[in-house]
Amino acid sequence: MAGTGGILIIVTNAGEYEKVGYRTGLWLSELTHFWDVGEKAGVRMSLASPAGGYVPIDPESLMIQEAGHALGIDGAVHERYEDRAFMNRLVNTMSVSDVDAGSYDAIYLTGGHGVCFDFPRSGALAKLVASFWESGKIVSAVCHGPAGLLEAKLKSGEPLIQGKSVTGFSWKEEGLAKRDKAVPFCLEDELKRRGAKYEKSSVPFKSCVIEDGRLITGQNPASAAGVGEAVVKRLQEAR
Repeated sequence: MAGTGGILIIVTNAGEYEKVGYRTGLWLSELTHFWDVGEKAGVRMSLASPAGGYVPIDPESLMIQEAGHALGIDGAVHERYEDRAFMNRLVNTMSVSDVDAGSYDAIYLTGGHGVCFDFPRSGALAKLVASFWESGKIVSAVCHGPAGLLEAKLKSGEPLIQGKSVTGFSWKEEGLAKRDKAVPFCLEDELKRRGAKYEKSSVPFKSCVIEDGRLITGQNPASAAGVGEAVVKRLQEAR
């Protein structure tokens, strides 16, 4: 590692599904919960996206469900959503192709269904993720974020995740979220297809963080803070 301690956070530019009319984008808490952990630890963080520019927010990430009714977000996520300076970070993100990878020791791929459309299609993102790994840096992702690991290949030509333990949004969770007919692929299957050892919690939507050396993945939105804690811990150990 270069020893800068910085974390590069990747977010989506995709704001809608392709087969259905649902809107999507970044799942806000997967950014804010991770950011809260990093900020508390005094870690420098920057945002980038496949195309650069504006980052849409999944409207459902701005709601909590109670007794079948959608209510407004509250707590720590609401504080970030209310914070003009924080939300301005999502207005004009840098493109992954313009990133100076040497300025960071870790990369974190956020989720939200939007990433299913632009993360796997970004050759620049695949190369960036692989470069982090082959430079001895930390690679992390949460929920649908591991979609950005699918096309990352090592210099040997092997998938980065081949033979490694990972997690990500499960197909059961996809069905419970009623998005199984809307997503372009089953993330769980695609991770396995590239040789990953997929693991998941027996309880849907429960926090689950899997660490395989420098590869850290979380299963769902509830796992974002846990991924952040694991990344920060490894950064501190490397100093």
